[in-house]
Amino acid sequence: MSLQVFPGRIAGIDEAGRGPLAGPVFAAAVILDPERPIAGLNDSKKLNAATREELAQQIREKALAWAVAEASSAEIDRLNILQATFLAMRRACLALGIVPERALIDGNKIPPDLPCAAEAIVKGDAKIAAIAAASILAKTGRDAVMLELARQYPQYGFERHMGYPTAAHLAALRAHGPCPEHRKSYAPVAQQLLF
Repeated sequence: MSLQVFPGRIAGIDEAGRGPLAGPVFAAAVILDPERPIAGLNDSKKLNAATREELAQQIREKALAWAVAEASSAEIDRLNILQATFLAMRRACLALGIVPERALIDGNKIPPDLPCAAEAIVKGDAKIAAIAAASILAKTGRDAVMLELARQYPQYGFERHMGYPTAAHLAALRAHGPCPEHRKSYAPVAQQLLF
C-alpha cells in the first residue's frame, strides 16, 4: 500500500520515545516536496536501523522543511508524558521555518497552540507519507541521543534497549538505581527511588 502524499505545505508530525523509562521524548515535523518523492517511507517501527538512517538522510535532503525537537526527562516528570509529547511536537512544528497550511498528527490527539490547523490521524505513520517521514526523523534523532547516553551511563545498556523497560534495563535499574536521565514519574523508576 502506498502512502498518501499531499500537495501544499502539509506537515506530518510524529513522536518517538513515549514508553521508555529514560531519556527525552522526541518529535519531528516534515513538509515533503511532492516533486521529490522518497521511496520506501514507512512507519519507523517497521524499518530496520540501517534503512531508517538511509531514509532519514533522504528526508533531510529532499523535504521542503523538517525539524526535530525534544522534551527532556525533567520536562516529562514535570508535565506528564502526554503534555511533554505535545511540547516536543509544538517545538518541532514551530522550528520548521515554513508555516504549514495544515498539520497531520499521528495518533488521536492534537497538541494545543500549533501555528496552523491540525488533524489527528490514528496510525497515520502507516497511511501518510509526511507522518512516516516524521516518525523516521523522530526515531533516528532519539536513538542518537540514547547512544550518547549509553556512553555516559554504560551500566544501563541504553544502546541495546534505548531506554525501554526490558528485563535487562529493569535489572540494571535495580542494581544501580536511576541516573539523571531516568523519568522519575514512571513507576519502575519511582519504585527504585524509595530504596
